[in-house]
Amino acid sequence: MQAIVQDRYGSPDVMRLEAASVPTADDGEVLVRVIASSANPRDWHYMRGLPYIARPTIGLRRPKFRFPGSDVAGVVESAGAHASRFVPGDEVIAYVQFGGFSEFVAIPEATLGRKPSNLTFEEAATVPLAATAALQGLRFAGVRAGQRVLIVGASGGLGTFAVQIAKAWGAHVTGVCSTANVELVRSLGADEVLDYRSVDFTAGEPRFDAVFQLGGTTPASRLRRVVKPDGLVVLNSGDGGGQWFGPFGRIIAAKVVDAIASQKFGTFDARGGSMPVGVPASVHVVDGSTNPERGFRTVGWHAASVSRASASADF
Repeated sequence: MQAIVQDRYGSPDVMRLEAASVPTADDGEVLVRVIASSANPRDWHYMRGLPYIARPTIGLRRPKFRFPGSDVAGVVESAGAHASRFVPGDEVIAYVQFGGFSEFVAIPEATLGRKPSNLTFEEAATVPLAATAALQGLRFAGVRAGQRVLIVGASGGLGTFAVQIAKAWGAHVTGVCSTANVELVRSLGADEVLDYRSVDFTAGEPRFDAVFQLGGTTPASRLRRVVKPDGLVVLNSGDGGGQWFGPFGRIIAAKVVDAIASQKFGTFDARGGSMPVGVPASVHVVDGSTNPERGFRTVGWHAASVSRASASADF
């Protein structure tokens, strides 16, 4: 098979297309022929090997995992022993963590979800990590009907799903984004949209039950200003912080604030989990339609066809 391989850290130039052995589906795994894969900020961080504080986990001097790629959409090729939920020919999606930029990838059956029939493979490949992380983060925050939720980074990959999921749960949603994306976030159902270029969204009285930070570098000490005394701030932005510590410095500072403030601050690590209990299998994911009755929208395609990539090596 053809696969994107990375043996050192650096710019996109460290990625190369080469021949590799087709993986074997082990016990409980399914071999998937990848039709499309999408690139996430996670892949960008791993490609560069930054921040350096993450190197003990991902590889000190070179990548521990040679085959990058997190999100895939494809077709089941075969199944290993004790894998019975899917059969060859089934169209599926998954967050695989590594190996997504390859023509074939072996995936634990529990992490697979069925591809929404009304999405192309390229569209569906943008769903797994972003939608699942948004769902997990909102669950972590305990968001429920009637609450007021502030989503910082509402126009990003996770943010566009978080806005729609929180609204589906009956929350009052305020989205924060740049000027160019105000109408997009409003079209996703946000009750209010704040342009961070012109409005200080950390000013005013404490009014939010939960804040979900998915973008930006606003410190916890400022976010807490608009959170109710018993509220929660969930930090999941990988922005800023420099090459050594990245967002971890901001997270550590939030832990200090957590120790002295009435509000609580938390972080979570998105897991592949079981896709059927996540967004893709439990709701109707749709294409770019603005009709809210059709279901959740996938916004801003960042997927690439593996077959096209193999032909051009321009992934």
